[in-house]
Amino acid sequence: MNARFRDLHASGCFVIPNPWDIGSAKLLAQLGFPALATTSSGFAWSLGRQDNHVSLDEVLAHLRAVSAAVDVPVNADFEGGFAVAPKDVAKNVAAASATGIAGLSIEDSTGDAAQPLFDFELAVERIRAARAATDLVLVARCEAYLVGRPDLREVLRRLTAYAEAGADCLYAPRIETAEQVSAVVEAVAPKPVNLLANAPFITVAEAADLGVRRISVGGTLARVAQAAFMAAAEEIAERGTFMRFADLPNNAAVNAAFAR
Repeated sequence: MNARFRDLHASGCFVIPNPWDIGSAKLLAQLGFPALATTSSGFAWSLGRQDNHVSLDEVLAHLRAVSAAVDVPVNADFEGGFAVAPKDVAKNVAAASATGIAGLSIEDSTGDAAQPLFDFELAVERIRAARAATDLVLVARCEAYLVGRPDLREVLRRLTAYAEAGADCLYAPRIETAEQVSAVVEAVAPKPVNLLANAPFITVAEAADLGVRRISVGGTLARVAQAAFMAAAEEIAERGTFMRFADLPNNAAVNAAFAR
């Protein structure tokens, strides 16, 4: 599975959507996507929690369950490695690598609003430690735009260093202009770039033209499902009507999808 996943990153552009549980993973695999990626936010919401409020053991169990449920490679959203020190990141990455996944991502955000990114040298050492702990596809994420520090120069400095530290694929969530995307692709070339599509700002064809190798959607599919659920529930609560239940697949159709 690892070799199959690496081959996907060798050329072209593919979409790697993000399921939040076994059922959504099975449905996405049936649509023909060549690989899937877990989402920390979607998984946390499915447990009734905020993003980044799930334990390491819970995530490891989730990775085992999702990877065993589908016959396509699974990339793990492994947050910040559930540790700060590089040696601890390495230990946890090794544990994740034994769950059946084909790749995983490590991010450089701290969760501290006053200092939202790890110091540069520590961030690089964390990627280097993760690289030494696994032979799976390693994705290094710079969270600058996600944590309110939209400094493209710093993003490029970090992603370039992460690539040199051994990351196989580079990722800067929330970049969303052609200029930003092109700058990231050029900076880390020939290594592949993952682009987050969490709003309708680009198409797959346009991303491919910019040199993007893979596209993920993070927790956005989970948000789509939540929005539809809440709209239907609010209609019932506020109006006492059930109009949003029209044109849904019946139970037999849903059961048939999960029988495959």
